Amino acid sequence: MQPAGRRSGGRRDRLAARARGPANPCPPGQRGGQYAPLTEQELRAIHDTALRLLAELGMGEVPDRLRCDLLTAGAVEAANGRVLIPRSLTEDAIARAAKRFVLHGQDEARSIEVGGDAVHFGTGGAAVQTLDMDTGLYRPSTLQDLRDFTRLQDVLPNVSWFTRCCVATDMPDEFSLDVNTVHALVCNTTKPVATSFTLAHHVAPIVQMLDVVAGGEGAFSKRPFVKAHISPVISPMRFGEDAVDVVYECIAHNIPMSCITAAQSGATAPATLAGFLAQSLAETLASLVMVHALKPGHPMVFSNWPLVIDLRTGAFAGGGGEIAVMNAASAQLSNWLGLPSGVAASMTDAKAIDAQYGMEKGITALAAGLAGGNLIYESSGMTASLLGASFEAFVIDNEMHAAIYRMLRGVEVSEDTLGFDTICDVVLGEGHFLGADQTHAAMERDYFYPKLADRDAPMTWADKGAPDMWARARARVRTILSDHDPQYLSPERDAEIRALFPGVIRN
Repeated sequence: MQPAGRRSGGRRDRLAARARGPANPCPPGQRGGQYAPLTEQELRAIHDTALRLLAELGMGEVPDRLRCDLLTAGAVEAANGRVLIPRSLTEDAIARAAKRFVLHGQDEARSIEVGGDAVHFGTGGAAVQTLDMDTGLYRPSTLQDLRDFTRLQDVLPNVSWFTRCCVATDMPDEFSLDVNTVHALVCNTTKPVATSFTLAHHVAPIVQMLDVVAGGEGAFSKRPFVKAHISPVISPMRFGEDAVDVVYECIAHNIPMSCITAAQSGATAPATLAGFLAQSLAETLASLVMVHALKPGHPMVFSNWPLVIDLRTGAFAGGGGEIAVMNAASAQLSNWLGLPSGVAASMTDAKAIDAQYGMEKGITALAAGLAGGNLIYESSGMTASLLGASFEAFVIDNEMHAAIYRMLRGVEVSEDTLGFDTICDVVLGEGHFLGADQTHAAMERDYFYPKLADRDAPMTWADKGAPDMWARARARVRTILSDHDPQYLSPERDAEIRALFPGVIRN
């Protein structure tokens, strides 16, 4: 007889579920917003100050072409030459901004939607040094490093998109750098990718390359799978002409953008956290108004990245409580405005894969995730205050992201998960839950099982040679790079691209 309260078919259903494969207990895109460092009154005060800064102080060093477009959109030229952005123009730009949009991958199944309350961890940075796996020391980053980073993250499920994480310092000039960077990305991953264009006239020829990848002239602009990272505003409160020119070109080719503000506390922005947030919000809104003046609703990630310097030395500080709370507050502000938010986290100052690394990455990434940052940049692979990138860090951070997604997922409360009948059955029966159907179901649905974190007993760990996380991660990286060598670009299309750029694309 079936015991009281025990559902029929449990074992059969469990076996069928196992045949389908285990569910992912912590997929990307979990809902954020549980951590709100700012009250509603504080949000309004910061927002109001930002609008006042744009309307009364305005923006300086506005390029002539942009000045004309801003004035046509409703901006006002001040007597001192600065361009004032009225509150009504800023509010119109916010209202008509793209609130949700898709970041396409070459493989559409790997595309992600940006906006709302979904949280995705990815990459950023422009590390000029790579932590060498053989020596454990830093050396200049190369194009081969970029290729290897790209194919490594291609198999990491919790890195939702890949921005080039290092700068190939072995390139002879800026054009070679930009072309080879994009080529490395599209050859080695089909996730959404992002890059930077050093100069505006590099955009059009690279779009030619991307058209070949997409299958024909004009194909890329119809479904762009590369996003541009641009910093058109230079703190404090002025535009940068070269970056503004890149914005024009990206809009012309329908390339989605992350317009990034990266002010530094006490240097290019106030040292007070509230003042910093007000100025940084104003500057990122200036980028939004610029995009609005050129093409209302063009896909733009509102990338307001508060950065901190150590006021004792002037050195950039990528890990710590201040940068954690400020990026969390930035995400909260952006989401409060309904804009797709981009923030930065996991920018540890540690050089080694050590306790400092884990502490700084953990607190900053968790704060950004809990605050609901839609795209959390820099969160994979970055070390040494963004000067370095590490292969081992990528696989460790991928595991950290899974734990954060699991936290964001929270606790599902239902009649089934409360399990009143199961508790009664166990108490009156075997006295433990190890064999219960509910336990088997929860094991596959609710728990994440790390591949790198060590859960062995001390004696077992010692018998294995007492490896630390750095050593385990290094072994995992070597296995992935040995086994995973994707060829996403067909030989024919690669040959066509190389014919477009003879002598530019490196083998």
